[in-house]
Amino acid sequence: MKRILILSALVATSVGLTACSRETPEVVNNTAAASVGGPSAPATAGPAGDGSTFTGLPKAKAPDYVGRWIGVEGMYLTIKHAATPGRYRMEMQWDLDHKGEFRGEQVGDTIVFERNGVRETLRPTIGDATGLKYLAGKTECLTVKSGEGYCKT
Repeated sequence: MKRILILSALVATSVGLTACSRETPEVVNNTAAASVGGPSAPATAGPAGDGSTFTGLPKAKAPDYVGRWIGVEGMYLTIKHAATPGRYRMEMQWDLDHKGEFRGEQVGDTIVFERNGVRETLRPTIGDATGLKYLAGKTECLTVKSGEGYCKT
């Protein structure tokens, strides 16, 4: 009986030391997992701040849209990184008469910006989705709305 109690105490102590350790063990035996949080407890966890989730899988990175995008009839969009991650500086000519510079913010796989008091969204599409015949067949495009789109050349 004393041997079982001593063995149980050693297992509990080693599990406690492992849980406090900054290193994550590669293999967790069923006894340790059951005593910590049950058999469904995750076996691995990334260190805080390394960009991984509690399951050890890396977070998906948002696409990078930096560069020059071409529209029709002289329309263009130039996207540059701003000082803050996830923010952009954009210069665009969206029709024959209007040209401007805007600040954008990445939201998922889109860039949200305000133009003339209207909140607009650049979303990734293909050329056919822009509604512009000149961009049909292109595969890497950004669309604001039907009739306003830009594609990589």
